[in-house]
Amino acid sequence: MYQQDLYSVITPVKGNILSKRNSLKNWKYGYDKENDIVVISKTGQIGDIYNIQGLKIALPKQPKKIVKGNNLWKPEEYPKELKRIQSIFEWKDYPDSFKEKWEPYIDEQFERREKGYWFSNNDLPTYITGTHYMYLQWSKIDVGLPDFRESNRLFYIFWEACKADTRSYGICYLKNRRSGFSFMASGETINQATVSSDSRFGILSKSGADAKKMFTDKVVPISINYPFFFKPIQDGMDRPKQELAYRVPASRLTKRSIQNTDSDQIILEGLDTTIDYKNTGDNSYDGEKLKLLVHDESGKWEKPNNILNNWGVTKTCLRLGSRIIGKCMMGSTSNALDKGGTNFKKLYQSSDVNKRNKNGQTKSGLYSLFIPMEWNYEGFIDKYGMPVFDTPGKPLEGPYGDPIELGVIEHWNNEADGLKGDQDGLNEHYRQFPRTTEHAFRDETQNSIYNLVKIYEQIDYNEDLRHSAVLTRGSFSWENGIKDTKVKFSPNPQGRFNISWVPSLNIQNKQYVKNGFKSPGNDHIGAFGCDSYDISGTTDGRGSKGALHGLTKFSMEDAPPNAFFLEYLARPQTAEMFFEDVLMALVFYGMPILCENNKPRLLYYLKRRGYRGYSMNRPDKVWNKLSKTEKEIGGIPNSSEDIKQAHAAAIESYIDKYVGIKEDGQYGNMYFNTTLNDWAKFDINNRTKFDAAISSGLAIMAVNRHLYSPSAERQKQKLNLKISRYSNSGSVSKLIEK
Repeated sequence: MYQQDLYSVITPVKGNILSKRNSLKNWKYGYDKENDIVVISKTGQIGDIYNIQGLKIALPKQPKKIVKGNNLWKPEEYPKELKRIQSIFEWKDYPDSFKEKWEPYIDEQFERREKGYWFSNNDLPTYITGTHYMYLQWSKIDVGLPDFRESNRLFYIFWEACKADTRSYGICYLKNRRSGFSFMASGETINQATVSSDSRFGILSKSGADAKKMFTDKVVPISINYPFFFKPIQDGMDRPKQELAYRVPASRLTKRSIQNTDSDQIILEGLDTTIDYKNTGDNSYDGEKLKLLVHDESGKWEKPNNILNNWGVTKTCLRLGSRIIGKCMMGSTSNALDKGGTNFKKLYQSSDVNKRNKNGQTKSGLYSLFIPMEWNYEGFIDKYGMPVFDTPGKPLEGPYGDPIELGVIEHWNNEADGLKGDQDGLNEHYRQFPRTTEHAFRDETQNSIYNLVKIYEQIDYNEDLRHSAVLTRGSFSWENGIKDTKVKFSPNPQGRFNISWVPSLNIQNKQYVKNGFKSPGNDHIGAFGCDSYDISGTTDGRGSKGALHGLTKFSMEDAPPNAFFLEYLARPQTAEMFFEDVLMALVFYGMPILCENNKPRLLYYLKRRGYRGYSMNRPDKVWNKLSKTEKEIGGIPNSSEDIKQAHAAAIESYIDKYVGIKEDGQYGNMYFNTTLNDWAKFDINNRTKFDAAISSGLAIMAVNRHLYSPSAERQKQKLNLKISRYSNSGSVSKLIEK
């Protein structure tokens, strides 16, 4: 199950097509539109096709023979005879016999750099990209050469696809702490810069000081330790502080740097390529052309800096017109949402490869990748670089001979259990070592008014169910397109409704007429809450979303009790489209709605269409205490402090009873994570940003409206009864006063 969370091997190409084109060796590196795959093979042949979070990537075909060697990854020892050669100038002075001896070795290194490398890993043929090979074999990091990790292999395969795909601007990588991204990005910077001419490479981080540290402590040392045959002529200091320049020094040479040619000759030619960094700012690198932009710690840009604004600027540095000429390597953990996390979350979500425009690009142009914590947690990776997910029957050997006796999942859960009483500590644990994107984007907890432990228990449970068909996205429509008849629901990935329950046919569209208005026939099963809006467009093009939630209550019908079954969070092009969406949902489920009446257009819309009976009156007042407008259209105001408190208390009560692990040990059936996250961040003093919380809270109040009914007013009066006592003849005999 852990593999499926990250990638799977698929067969989108028919076998006869695959074998035919492999025999012709005509698979081209790049995006293959016909088969909707990204080919990263440079041999003309493809083998396994990986689906990594929606991106279909064709790897090279496995060669017939793979040298087993150590049967795990071990970097090759750099020959001592070559190790002492520091520059191309020294190489050219060696005798031809020496060169002939070592040229095959040098050619092989260039071949692996270009096409990647196959090796046997625990008896499994394993492919790594050329970039990954350069990282493992030639990139010196803080601990020497890096270890092989399966998680990094998948990262580099995904990154190679980003480079190969002409539709992509690069990668937006959501990571956990200590995953090695900064070193991998530094290694890729040197790898590309040492083979690129007339190019510029840039580095940004959460601050200028962090970018400088990455440049001086990671990029420059990797460059210094490259073997001489990969190292171009460098200008300036050996350890530069601001710019690393692969160009021809004016006083020494005029036109040469190192490069491998088709004739296998080493030629000297100036690259005129530079690597530098910039201070953090919205306009960093504005107007400059970049071959590669490394965006480190992009989820930690705090005000006044804004990663969204900066990406809007730097994206243009990677293209000429519609042609993408450079790539971005972006990666980060996420800060708290109000400390840069919100903007990074928006950028990450707009990079989903499954959501493309008509040009085939994501909204951001980047491709998002998330590798869960369990794939890349230090101390739980065996000597083959594979993660130890579950506790093994007997200890496994780690990369340094240390035993691994516990599975990473159990270890992670143990740490989480130890923090259950510390909401802030638990939240930080989840955010730094996330198993899901929900973990990664968790916010700070100190201002939450609700039980975050229960909310996040439910979110985690829902994430475990994400491969199950718990929720269905779709649309409502009138039968045969005729309004005010019957409504039907149709699954539709582009639909605006998310539902978890559809009523049986015998109770769908159930209604009756009362006082001349159509009224809901399933009032006893549940109700809706709604946070509406009145204006179709806003000046900034954003505005609040319309929100609708459906909630059941306990009933004898075939319906899940006390369960949210519908979530709608959208802002269609016109307010009328939103109103019609709401109306169709009400009719289909046959349930009433409690809506805020300070934005009354929806309520007037329902009345004009004859559905006043579906609009609930405010439950805290009897009929004769309602205002004229409230009698006309129903609804409840949101301005009253009592209503605000009652609304917040309704959500709190529902969370305590039905969210997370309940008293019976079972998990709740609240499957809408967007709403759960809205509850987690809800601020009662600034409610306007929380459309889902407002709507869902009204739904809870609607199904529990009896709790808000006003007490019957009773006036104590003195009894003053005069009783007449009549004689049999009917005359008054006596008046008795009691």
